[in-house]
Amino acid sequence: MKPQQIFLMFMLAAAIVMIAGPVQADSGTQNVLYQTNFATNPYWTTNNPSTDYWNPQGESYNFSLQPSTGNYAYSQPINYKGGSFTLNYDVTIESIDPGATFRLGFTGADMDFNKGPNVITAFANTKDGLIMALHTVSESAIQSDVSSTMASYGGPTVNYQLNTTYNVEVDYNNDTNVITETVTNKQTGQQLWSYFTSAQSSLRDMNRIYLGNVGDYGAMDIYAVGYIDSVRLTTTVPATPATPTPVPVSTQPTFAINQTTPATITATYTPIKTVTNRSPLSGMVAIAALGIIGTIAIVRTAKKKR
Repeated sequence: MKPQQIFLMFMLAAAIVMIAGPVQADSGTQNVLYQTNFATNPYWTTNNPSTDYWNPQGESYNFSLQPSTGNYAYSQPINYKGGSFTLNYDVTIESIDPGATFRLGFTGADMDFNKGPNVITAFANTKDGLIMALHTVSESAIQSDVSSTMASYGGPTVNYQLNTTYNVEVDYNNDTNVITETVTNKQTGQQLWSYFTSAQSSLRDMNRIYLGNVGDYGAMDIYAVGYIDSVRLTTTVPATPATPTPVPVSTQPTFAINQTTPATITATYTPIKTVTNRSPLSGMVAIAALGIIGTIAIVRTAKKKR
């Protein structure tokens, strides 16, 4: 074979390897930062144990939140330094006076919904009825809110019902700083409302799951009463990159082309670096490509000898 033909064959092999590309990206795994189903005492800290307390009979955590009292209850410390996370919990609002609000979220030591960083969900009784809301404040004090009213998110106003258990899920994407809240009827599995807002900047250094009304200076003697269950906080852990499969050095067979002394043509194939989270399929394609090249070379040589 002529040197030009050998060169073209190796270029073809390189193109096949590059086209193979990644087949499937590894999405990582979920690391549980905190969870409780309240079957046992979660040992939450509260400044008002008469209204916010663990209910061992119901295996839940009861609350009765009143504005301007600064009452709170929060979980044991959570080790979170940053990254995407998902907060999930069940809530049942038994009664809620006009102007009252239930709040639960992931926050820092201040537990003031006006001070960052925090991500807080809310069930309120407003002039628009019983509405849901998502609230966040970044470390740089940028506040963002969205609710299930038409004036807020643009769709038809969506109301929740009393004495109905809802599953609430909040997803924070650290790459885009987008926070999404989804509220689903626990019994029927039907999604009630879902929307998103932006944290404006990356969230970090939040250390507790909190319910309460710190920072709410509304009228007193109005209450949001109910209970929560099945609280869970997870964060995404990047997957360990796949171990690259080395591509072996391949040597072309020895040829005798109108010569008294056989000419040996040796080609060294340099392994292509494997990109993190890519399938090892590209290495297999490279080996197959080299096999095809060798076969073509042998066939062409045999034809010339005839």
